[in-house]
Amino acid sequence: MQLQLDNDIAQVAFGEALGRALQGRGRVYLEGDLGAGKTTMTRGILRAYGHQGAVKSPTYTLVEPYELDGQRLYHLDLYRLADPEELEFIGGRDILADDALCLIEWPSRGEGWLPPPDVRVTLSVVLPGRQVRLNAESDWGRAVLERLGAENIKDE
Repeated sequence: MQLQLDNDIAQVAFGEALGRALQGRGRVYLEGDLGAGKTTMTRGILRAYGHQGAVKSPTYTLVEPYELDGQRLYHLDLYRLADPEELEFIGGRDILADDALCLIEWPSRGEGWLPPPDVRVTLSVVLPGRQVRLNAESDWGRAVLERLGAENIKDE
């Protein structure tokens, strides 16, 4: 699935739709260059579970846990990860084994340690907004994209 989202408002709205389709579980890899909108997409996903505050990328802490609407969600930013083994020290194995939703920015930094995603979201700057490409990489991911399509999100 590929979409063009013309501004941050559309990106957050799409993130909310994706969040509803995820139903509070799974692993989502968020890929793209600096400034591509990974954290903006995360803000939308978190809003689907009732979060209304600011969402900062956990660049230095690596992980930000949320408990929203009875759901456990984890936002990981691996940009500053020097070695994938560092994930062990922050409880990564427990986080990823939890039946929670894990949103992982810069997953390539955890390559060889991270399990595969259910959904891979690739963001690119294509003015005036962002191009979003979604790929399902598991049975759960395929079900998520089917639900997302059922919400009448139109491909452009």
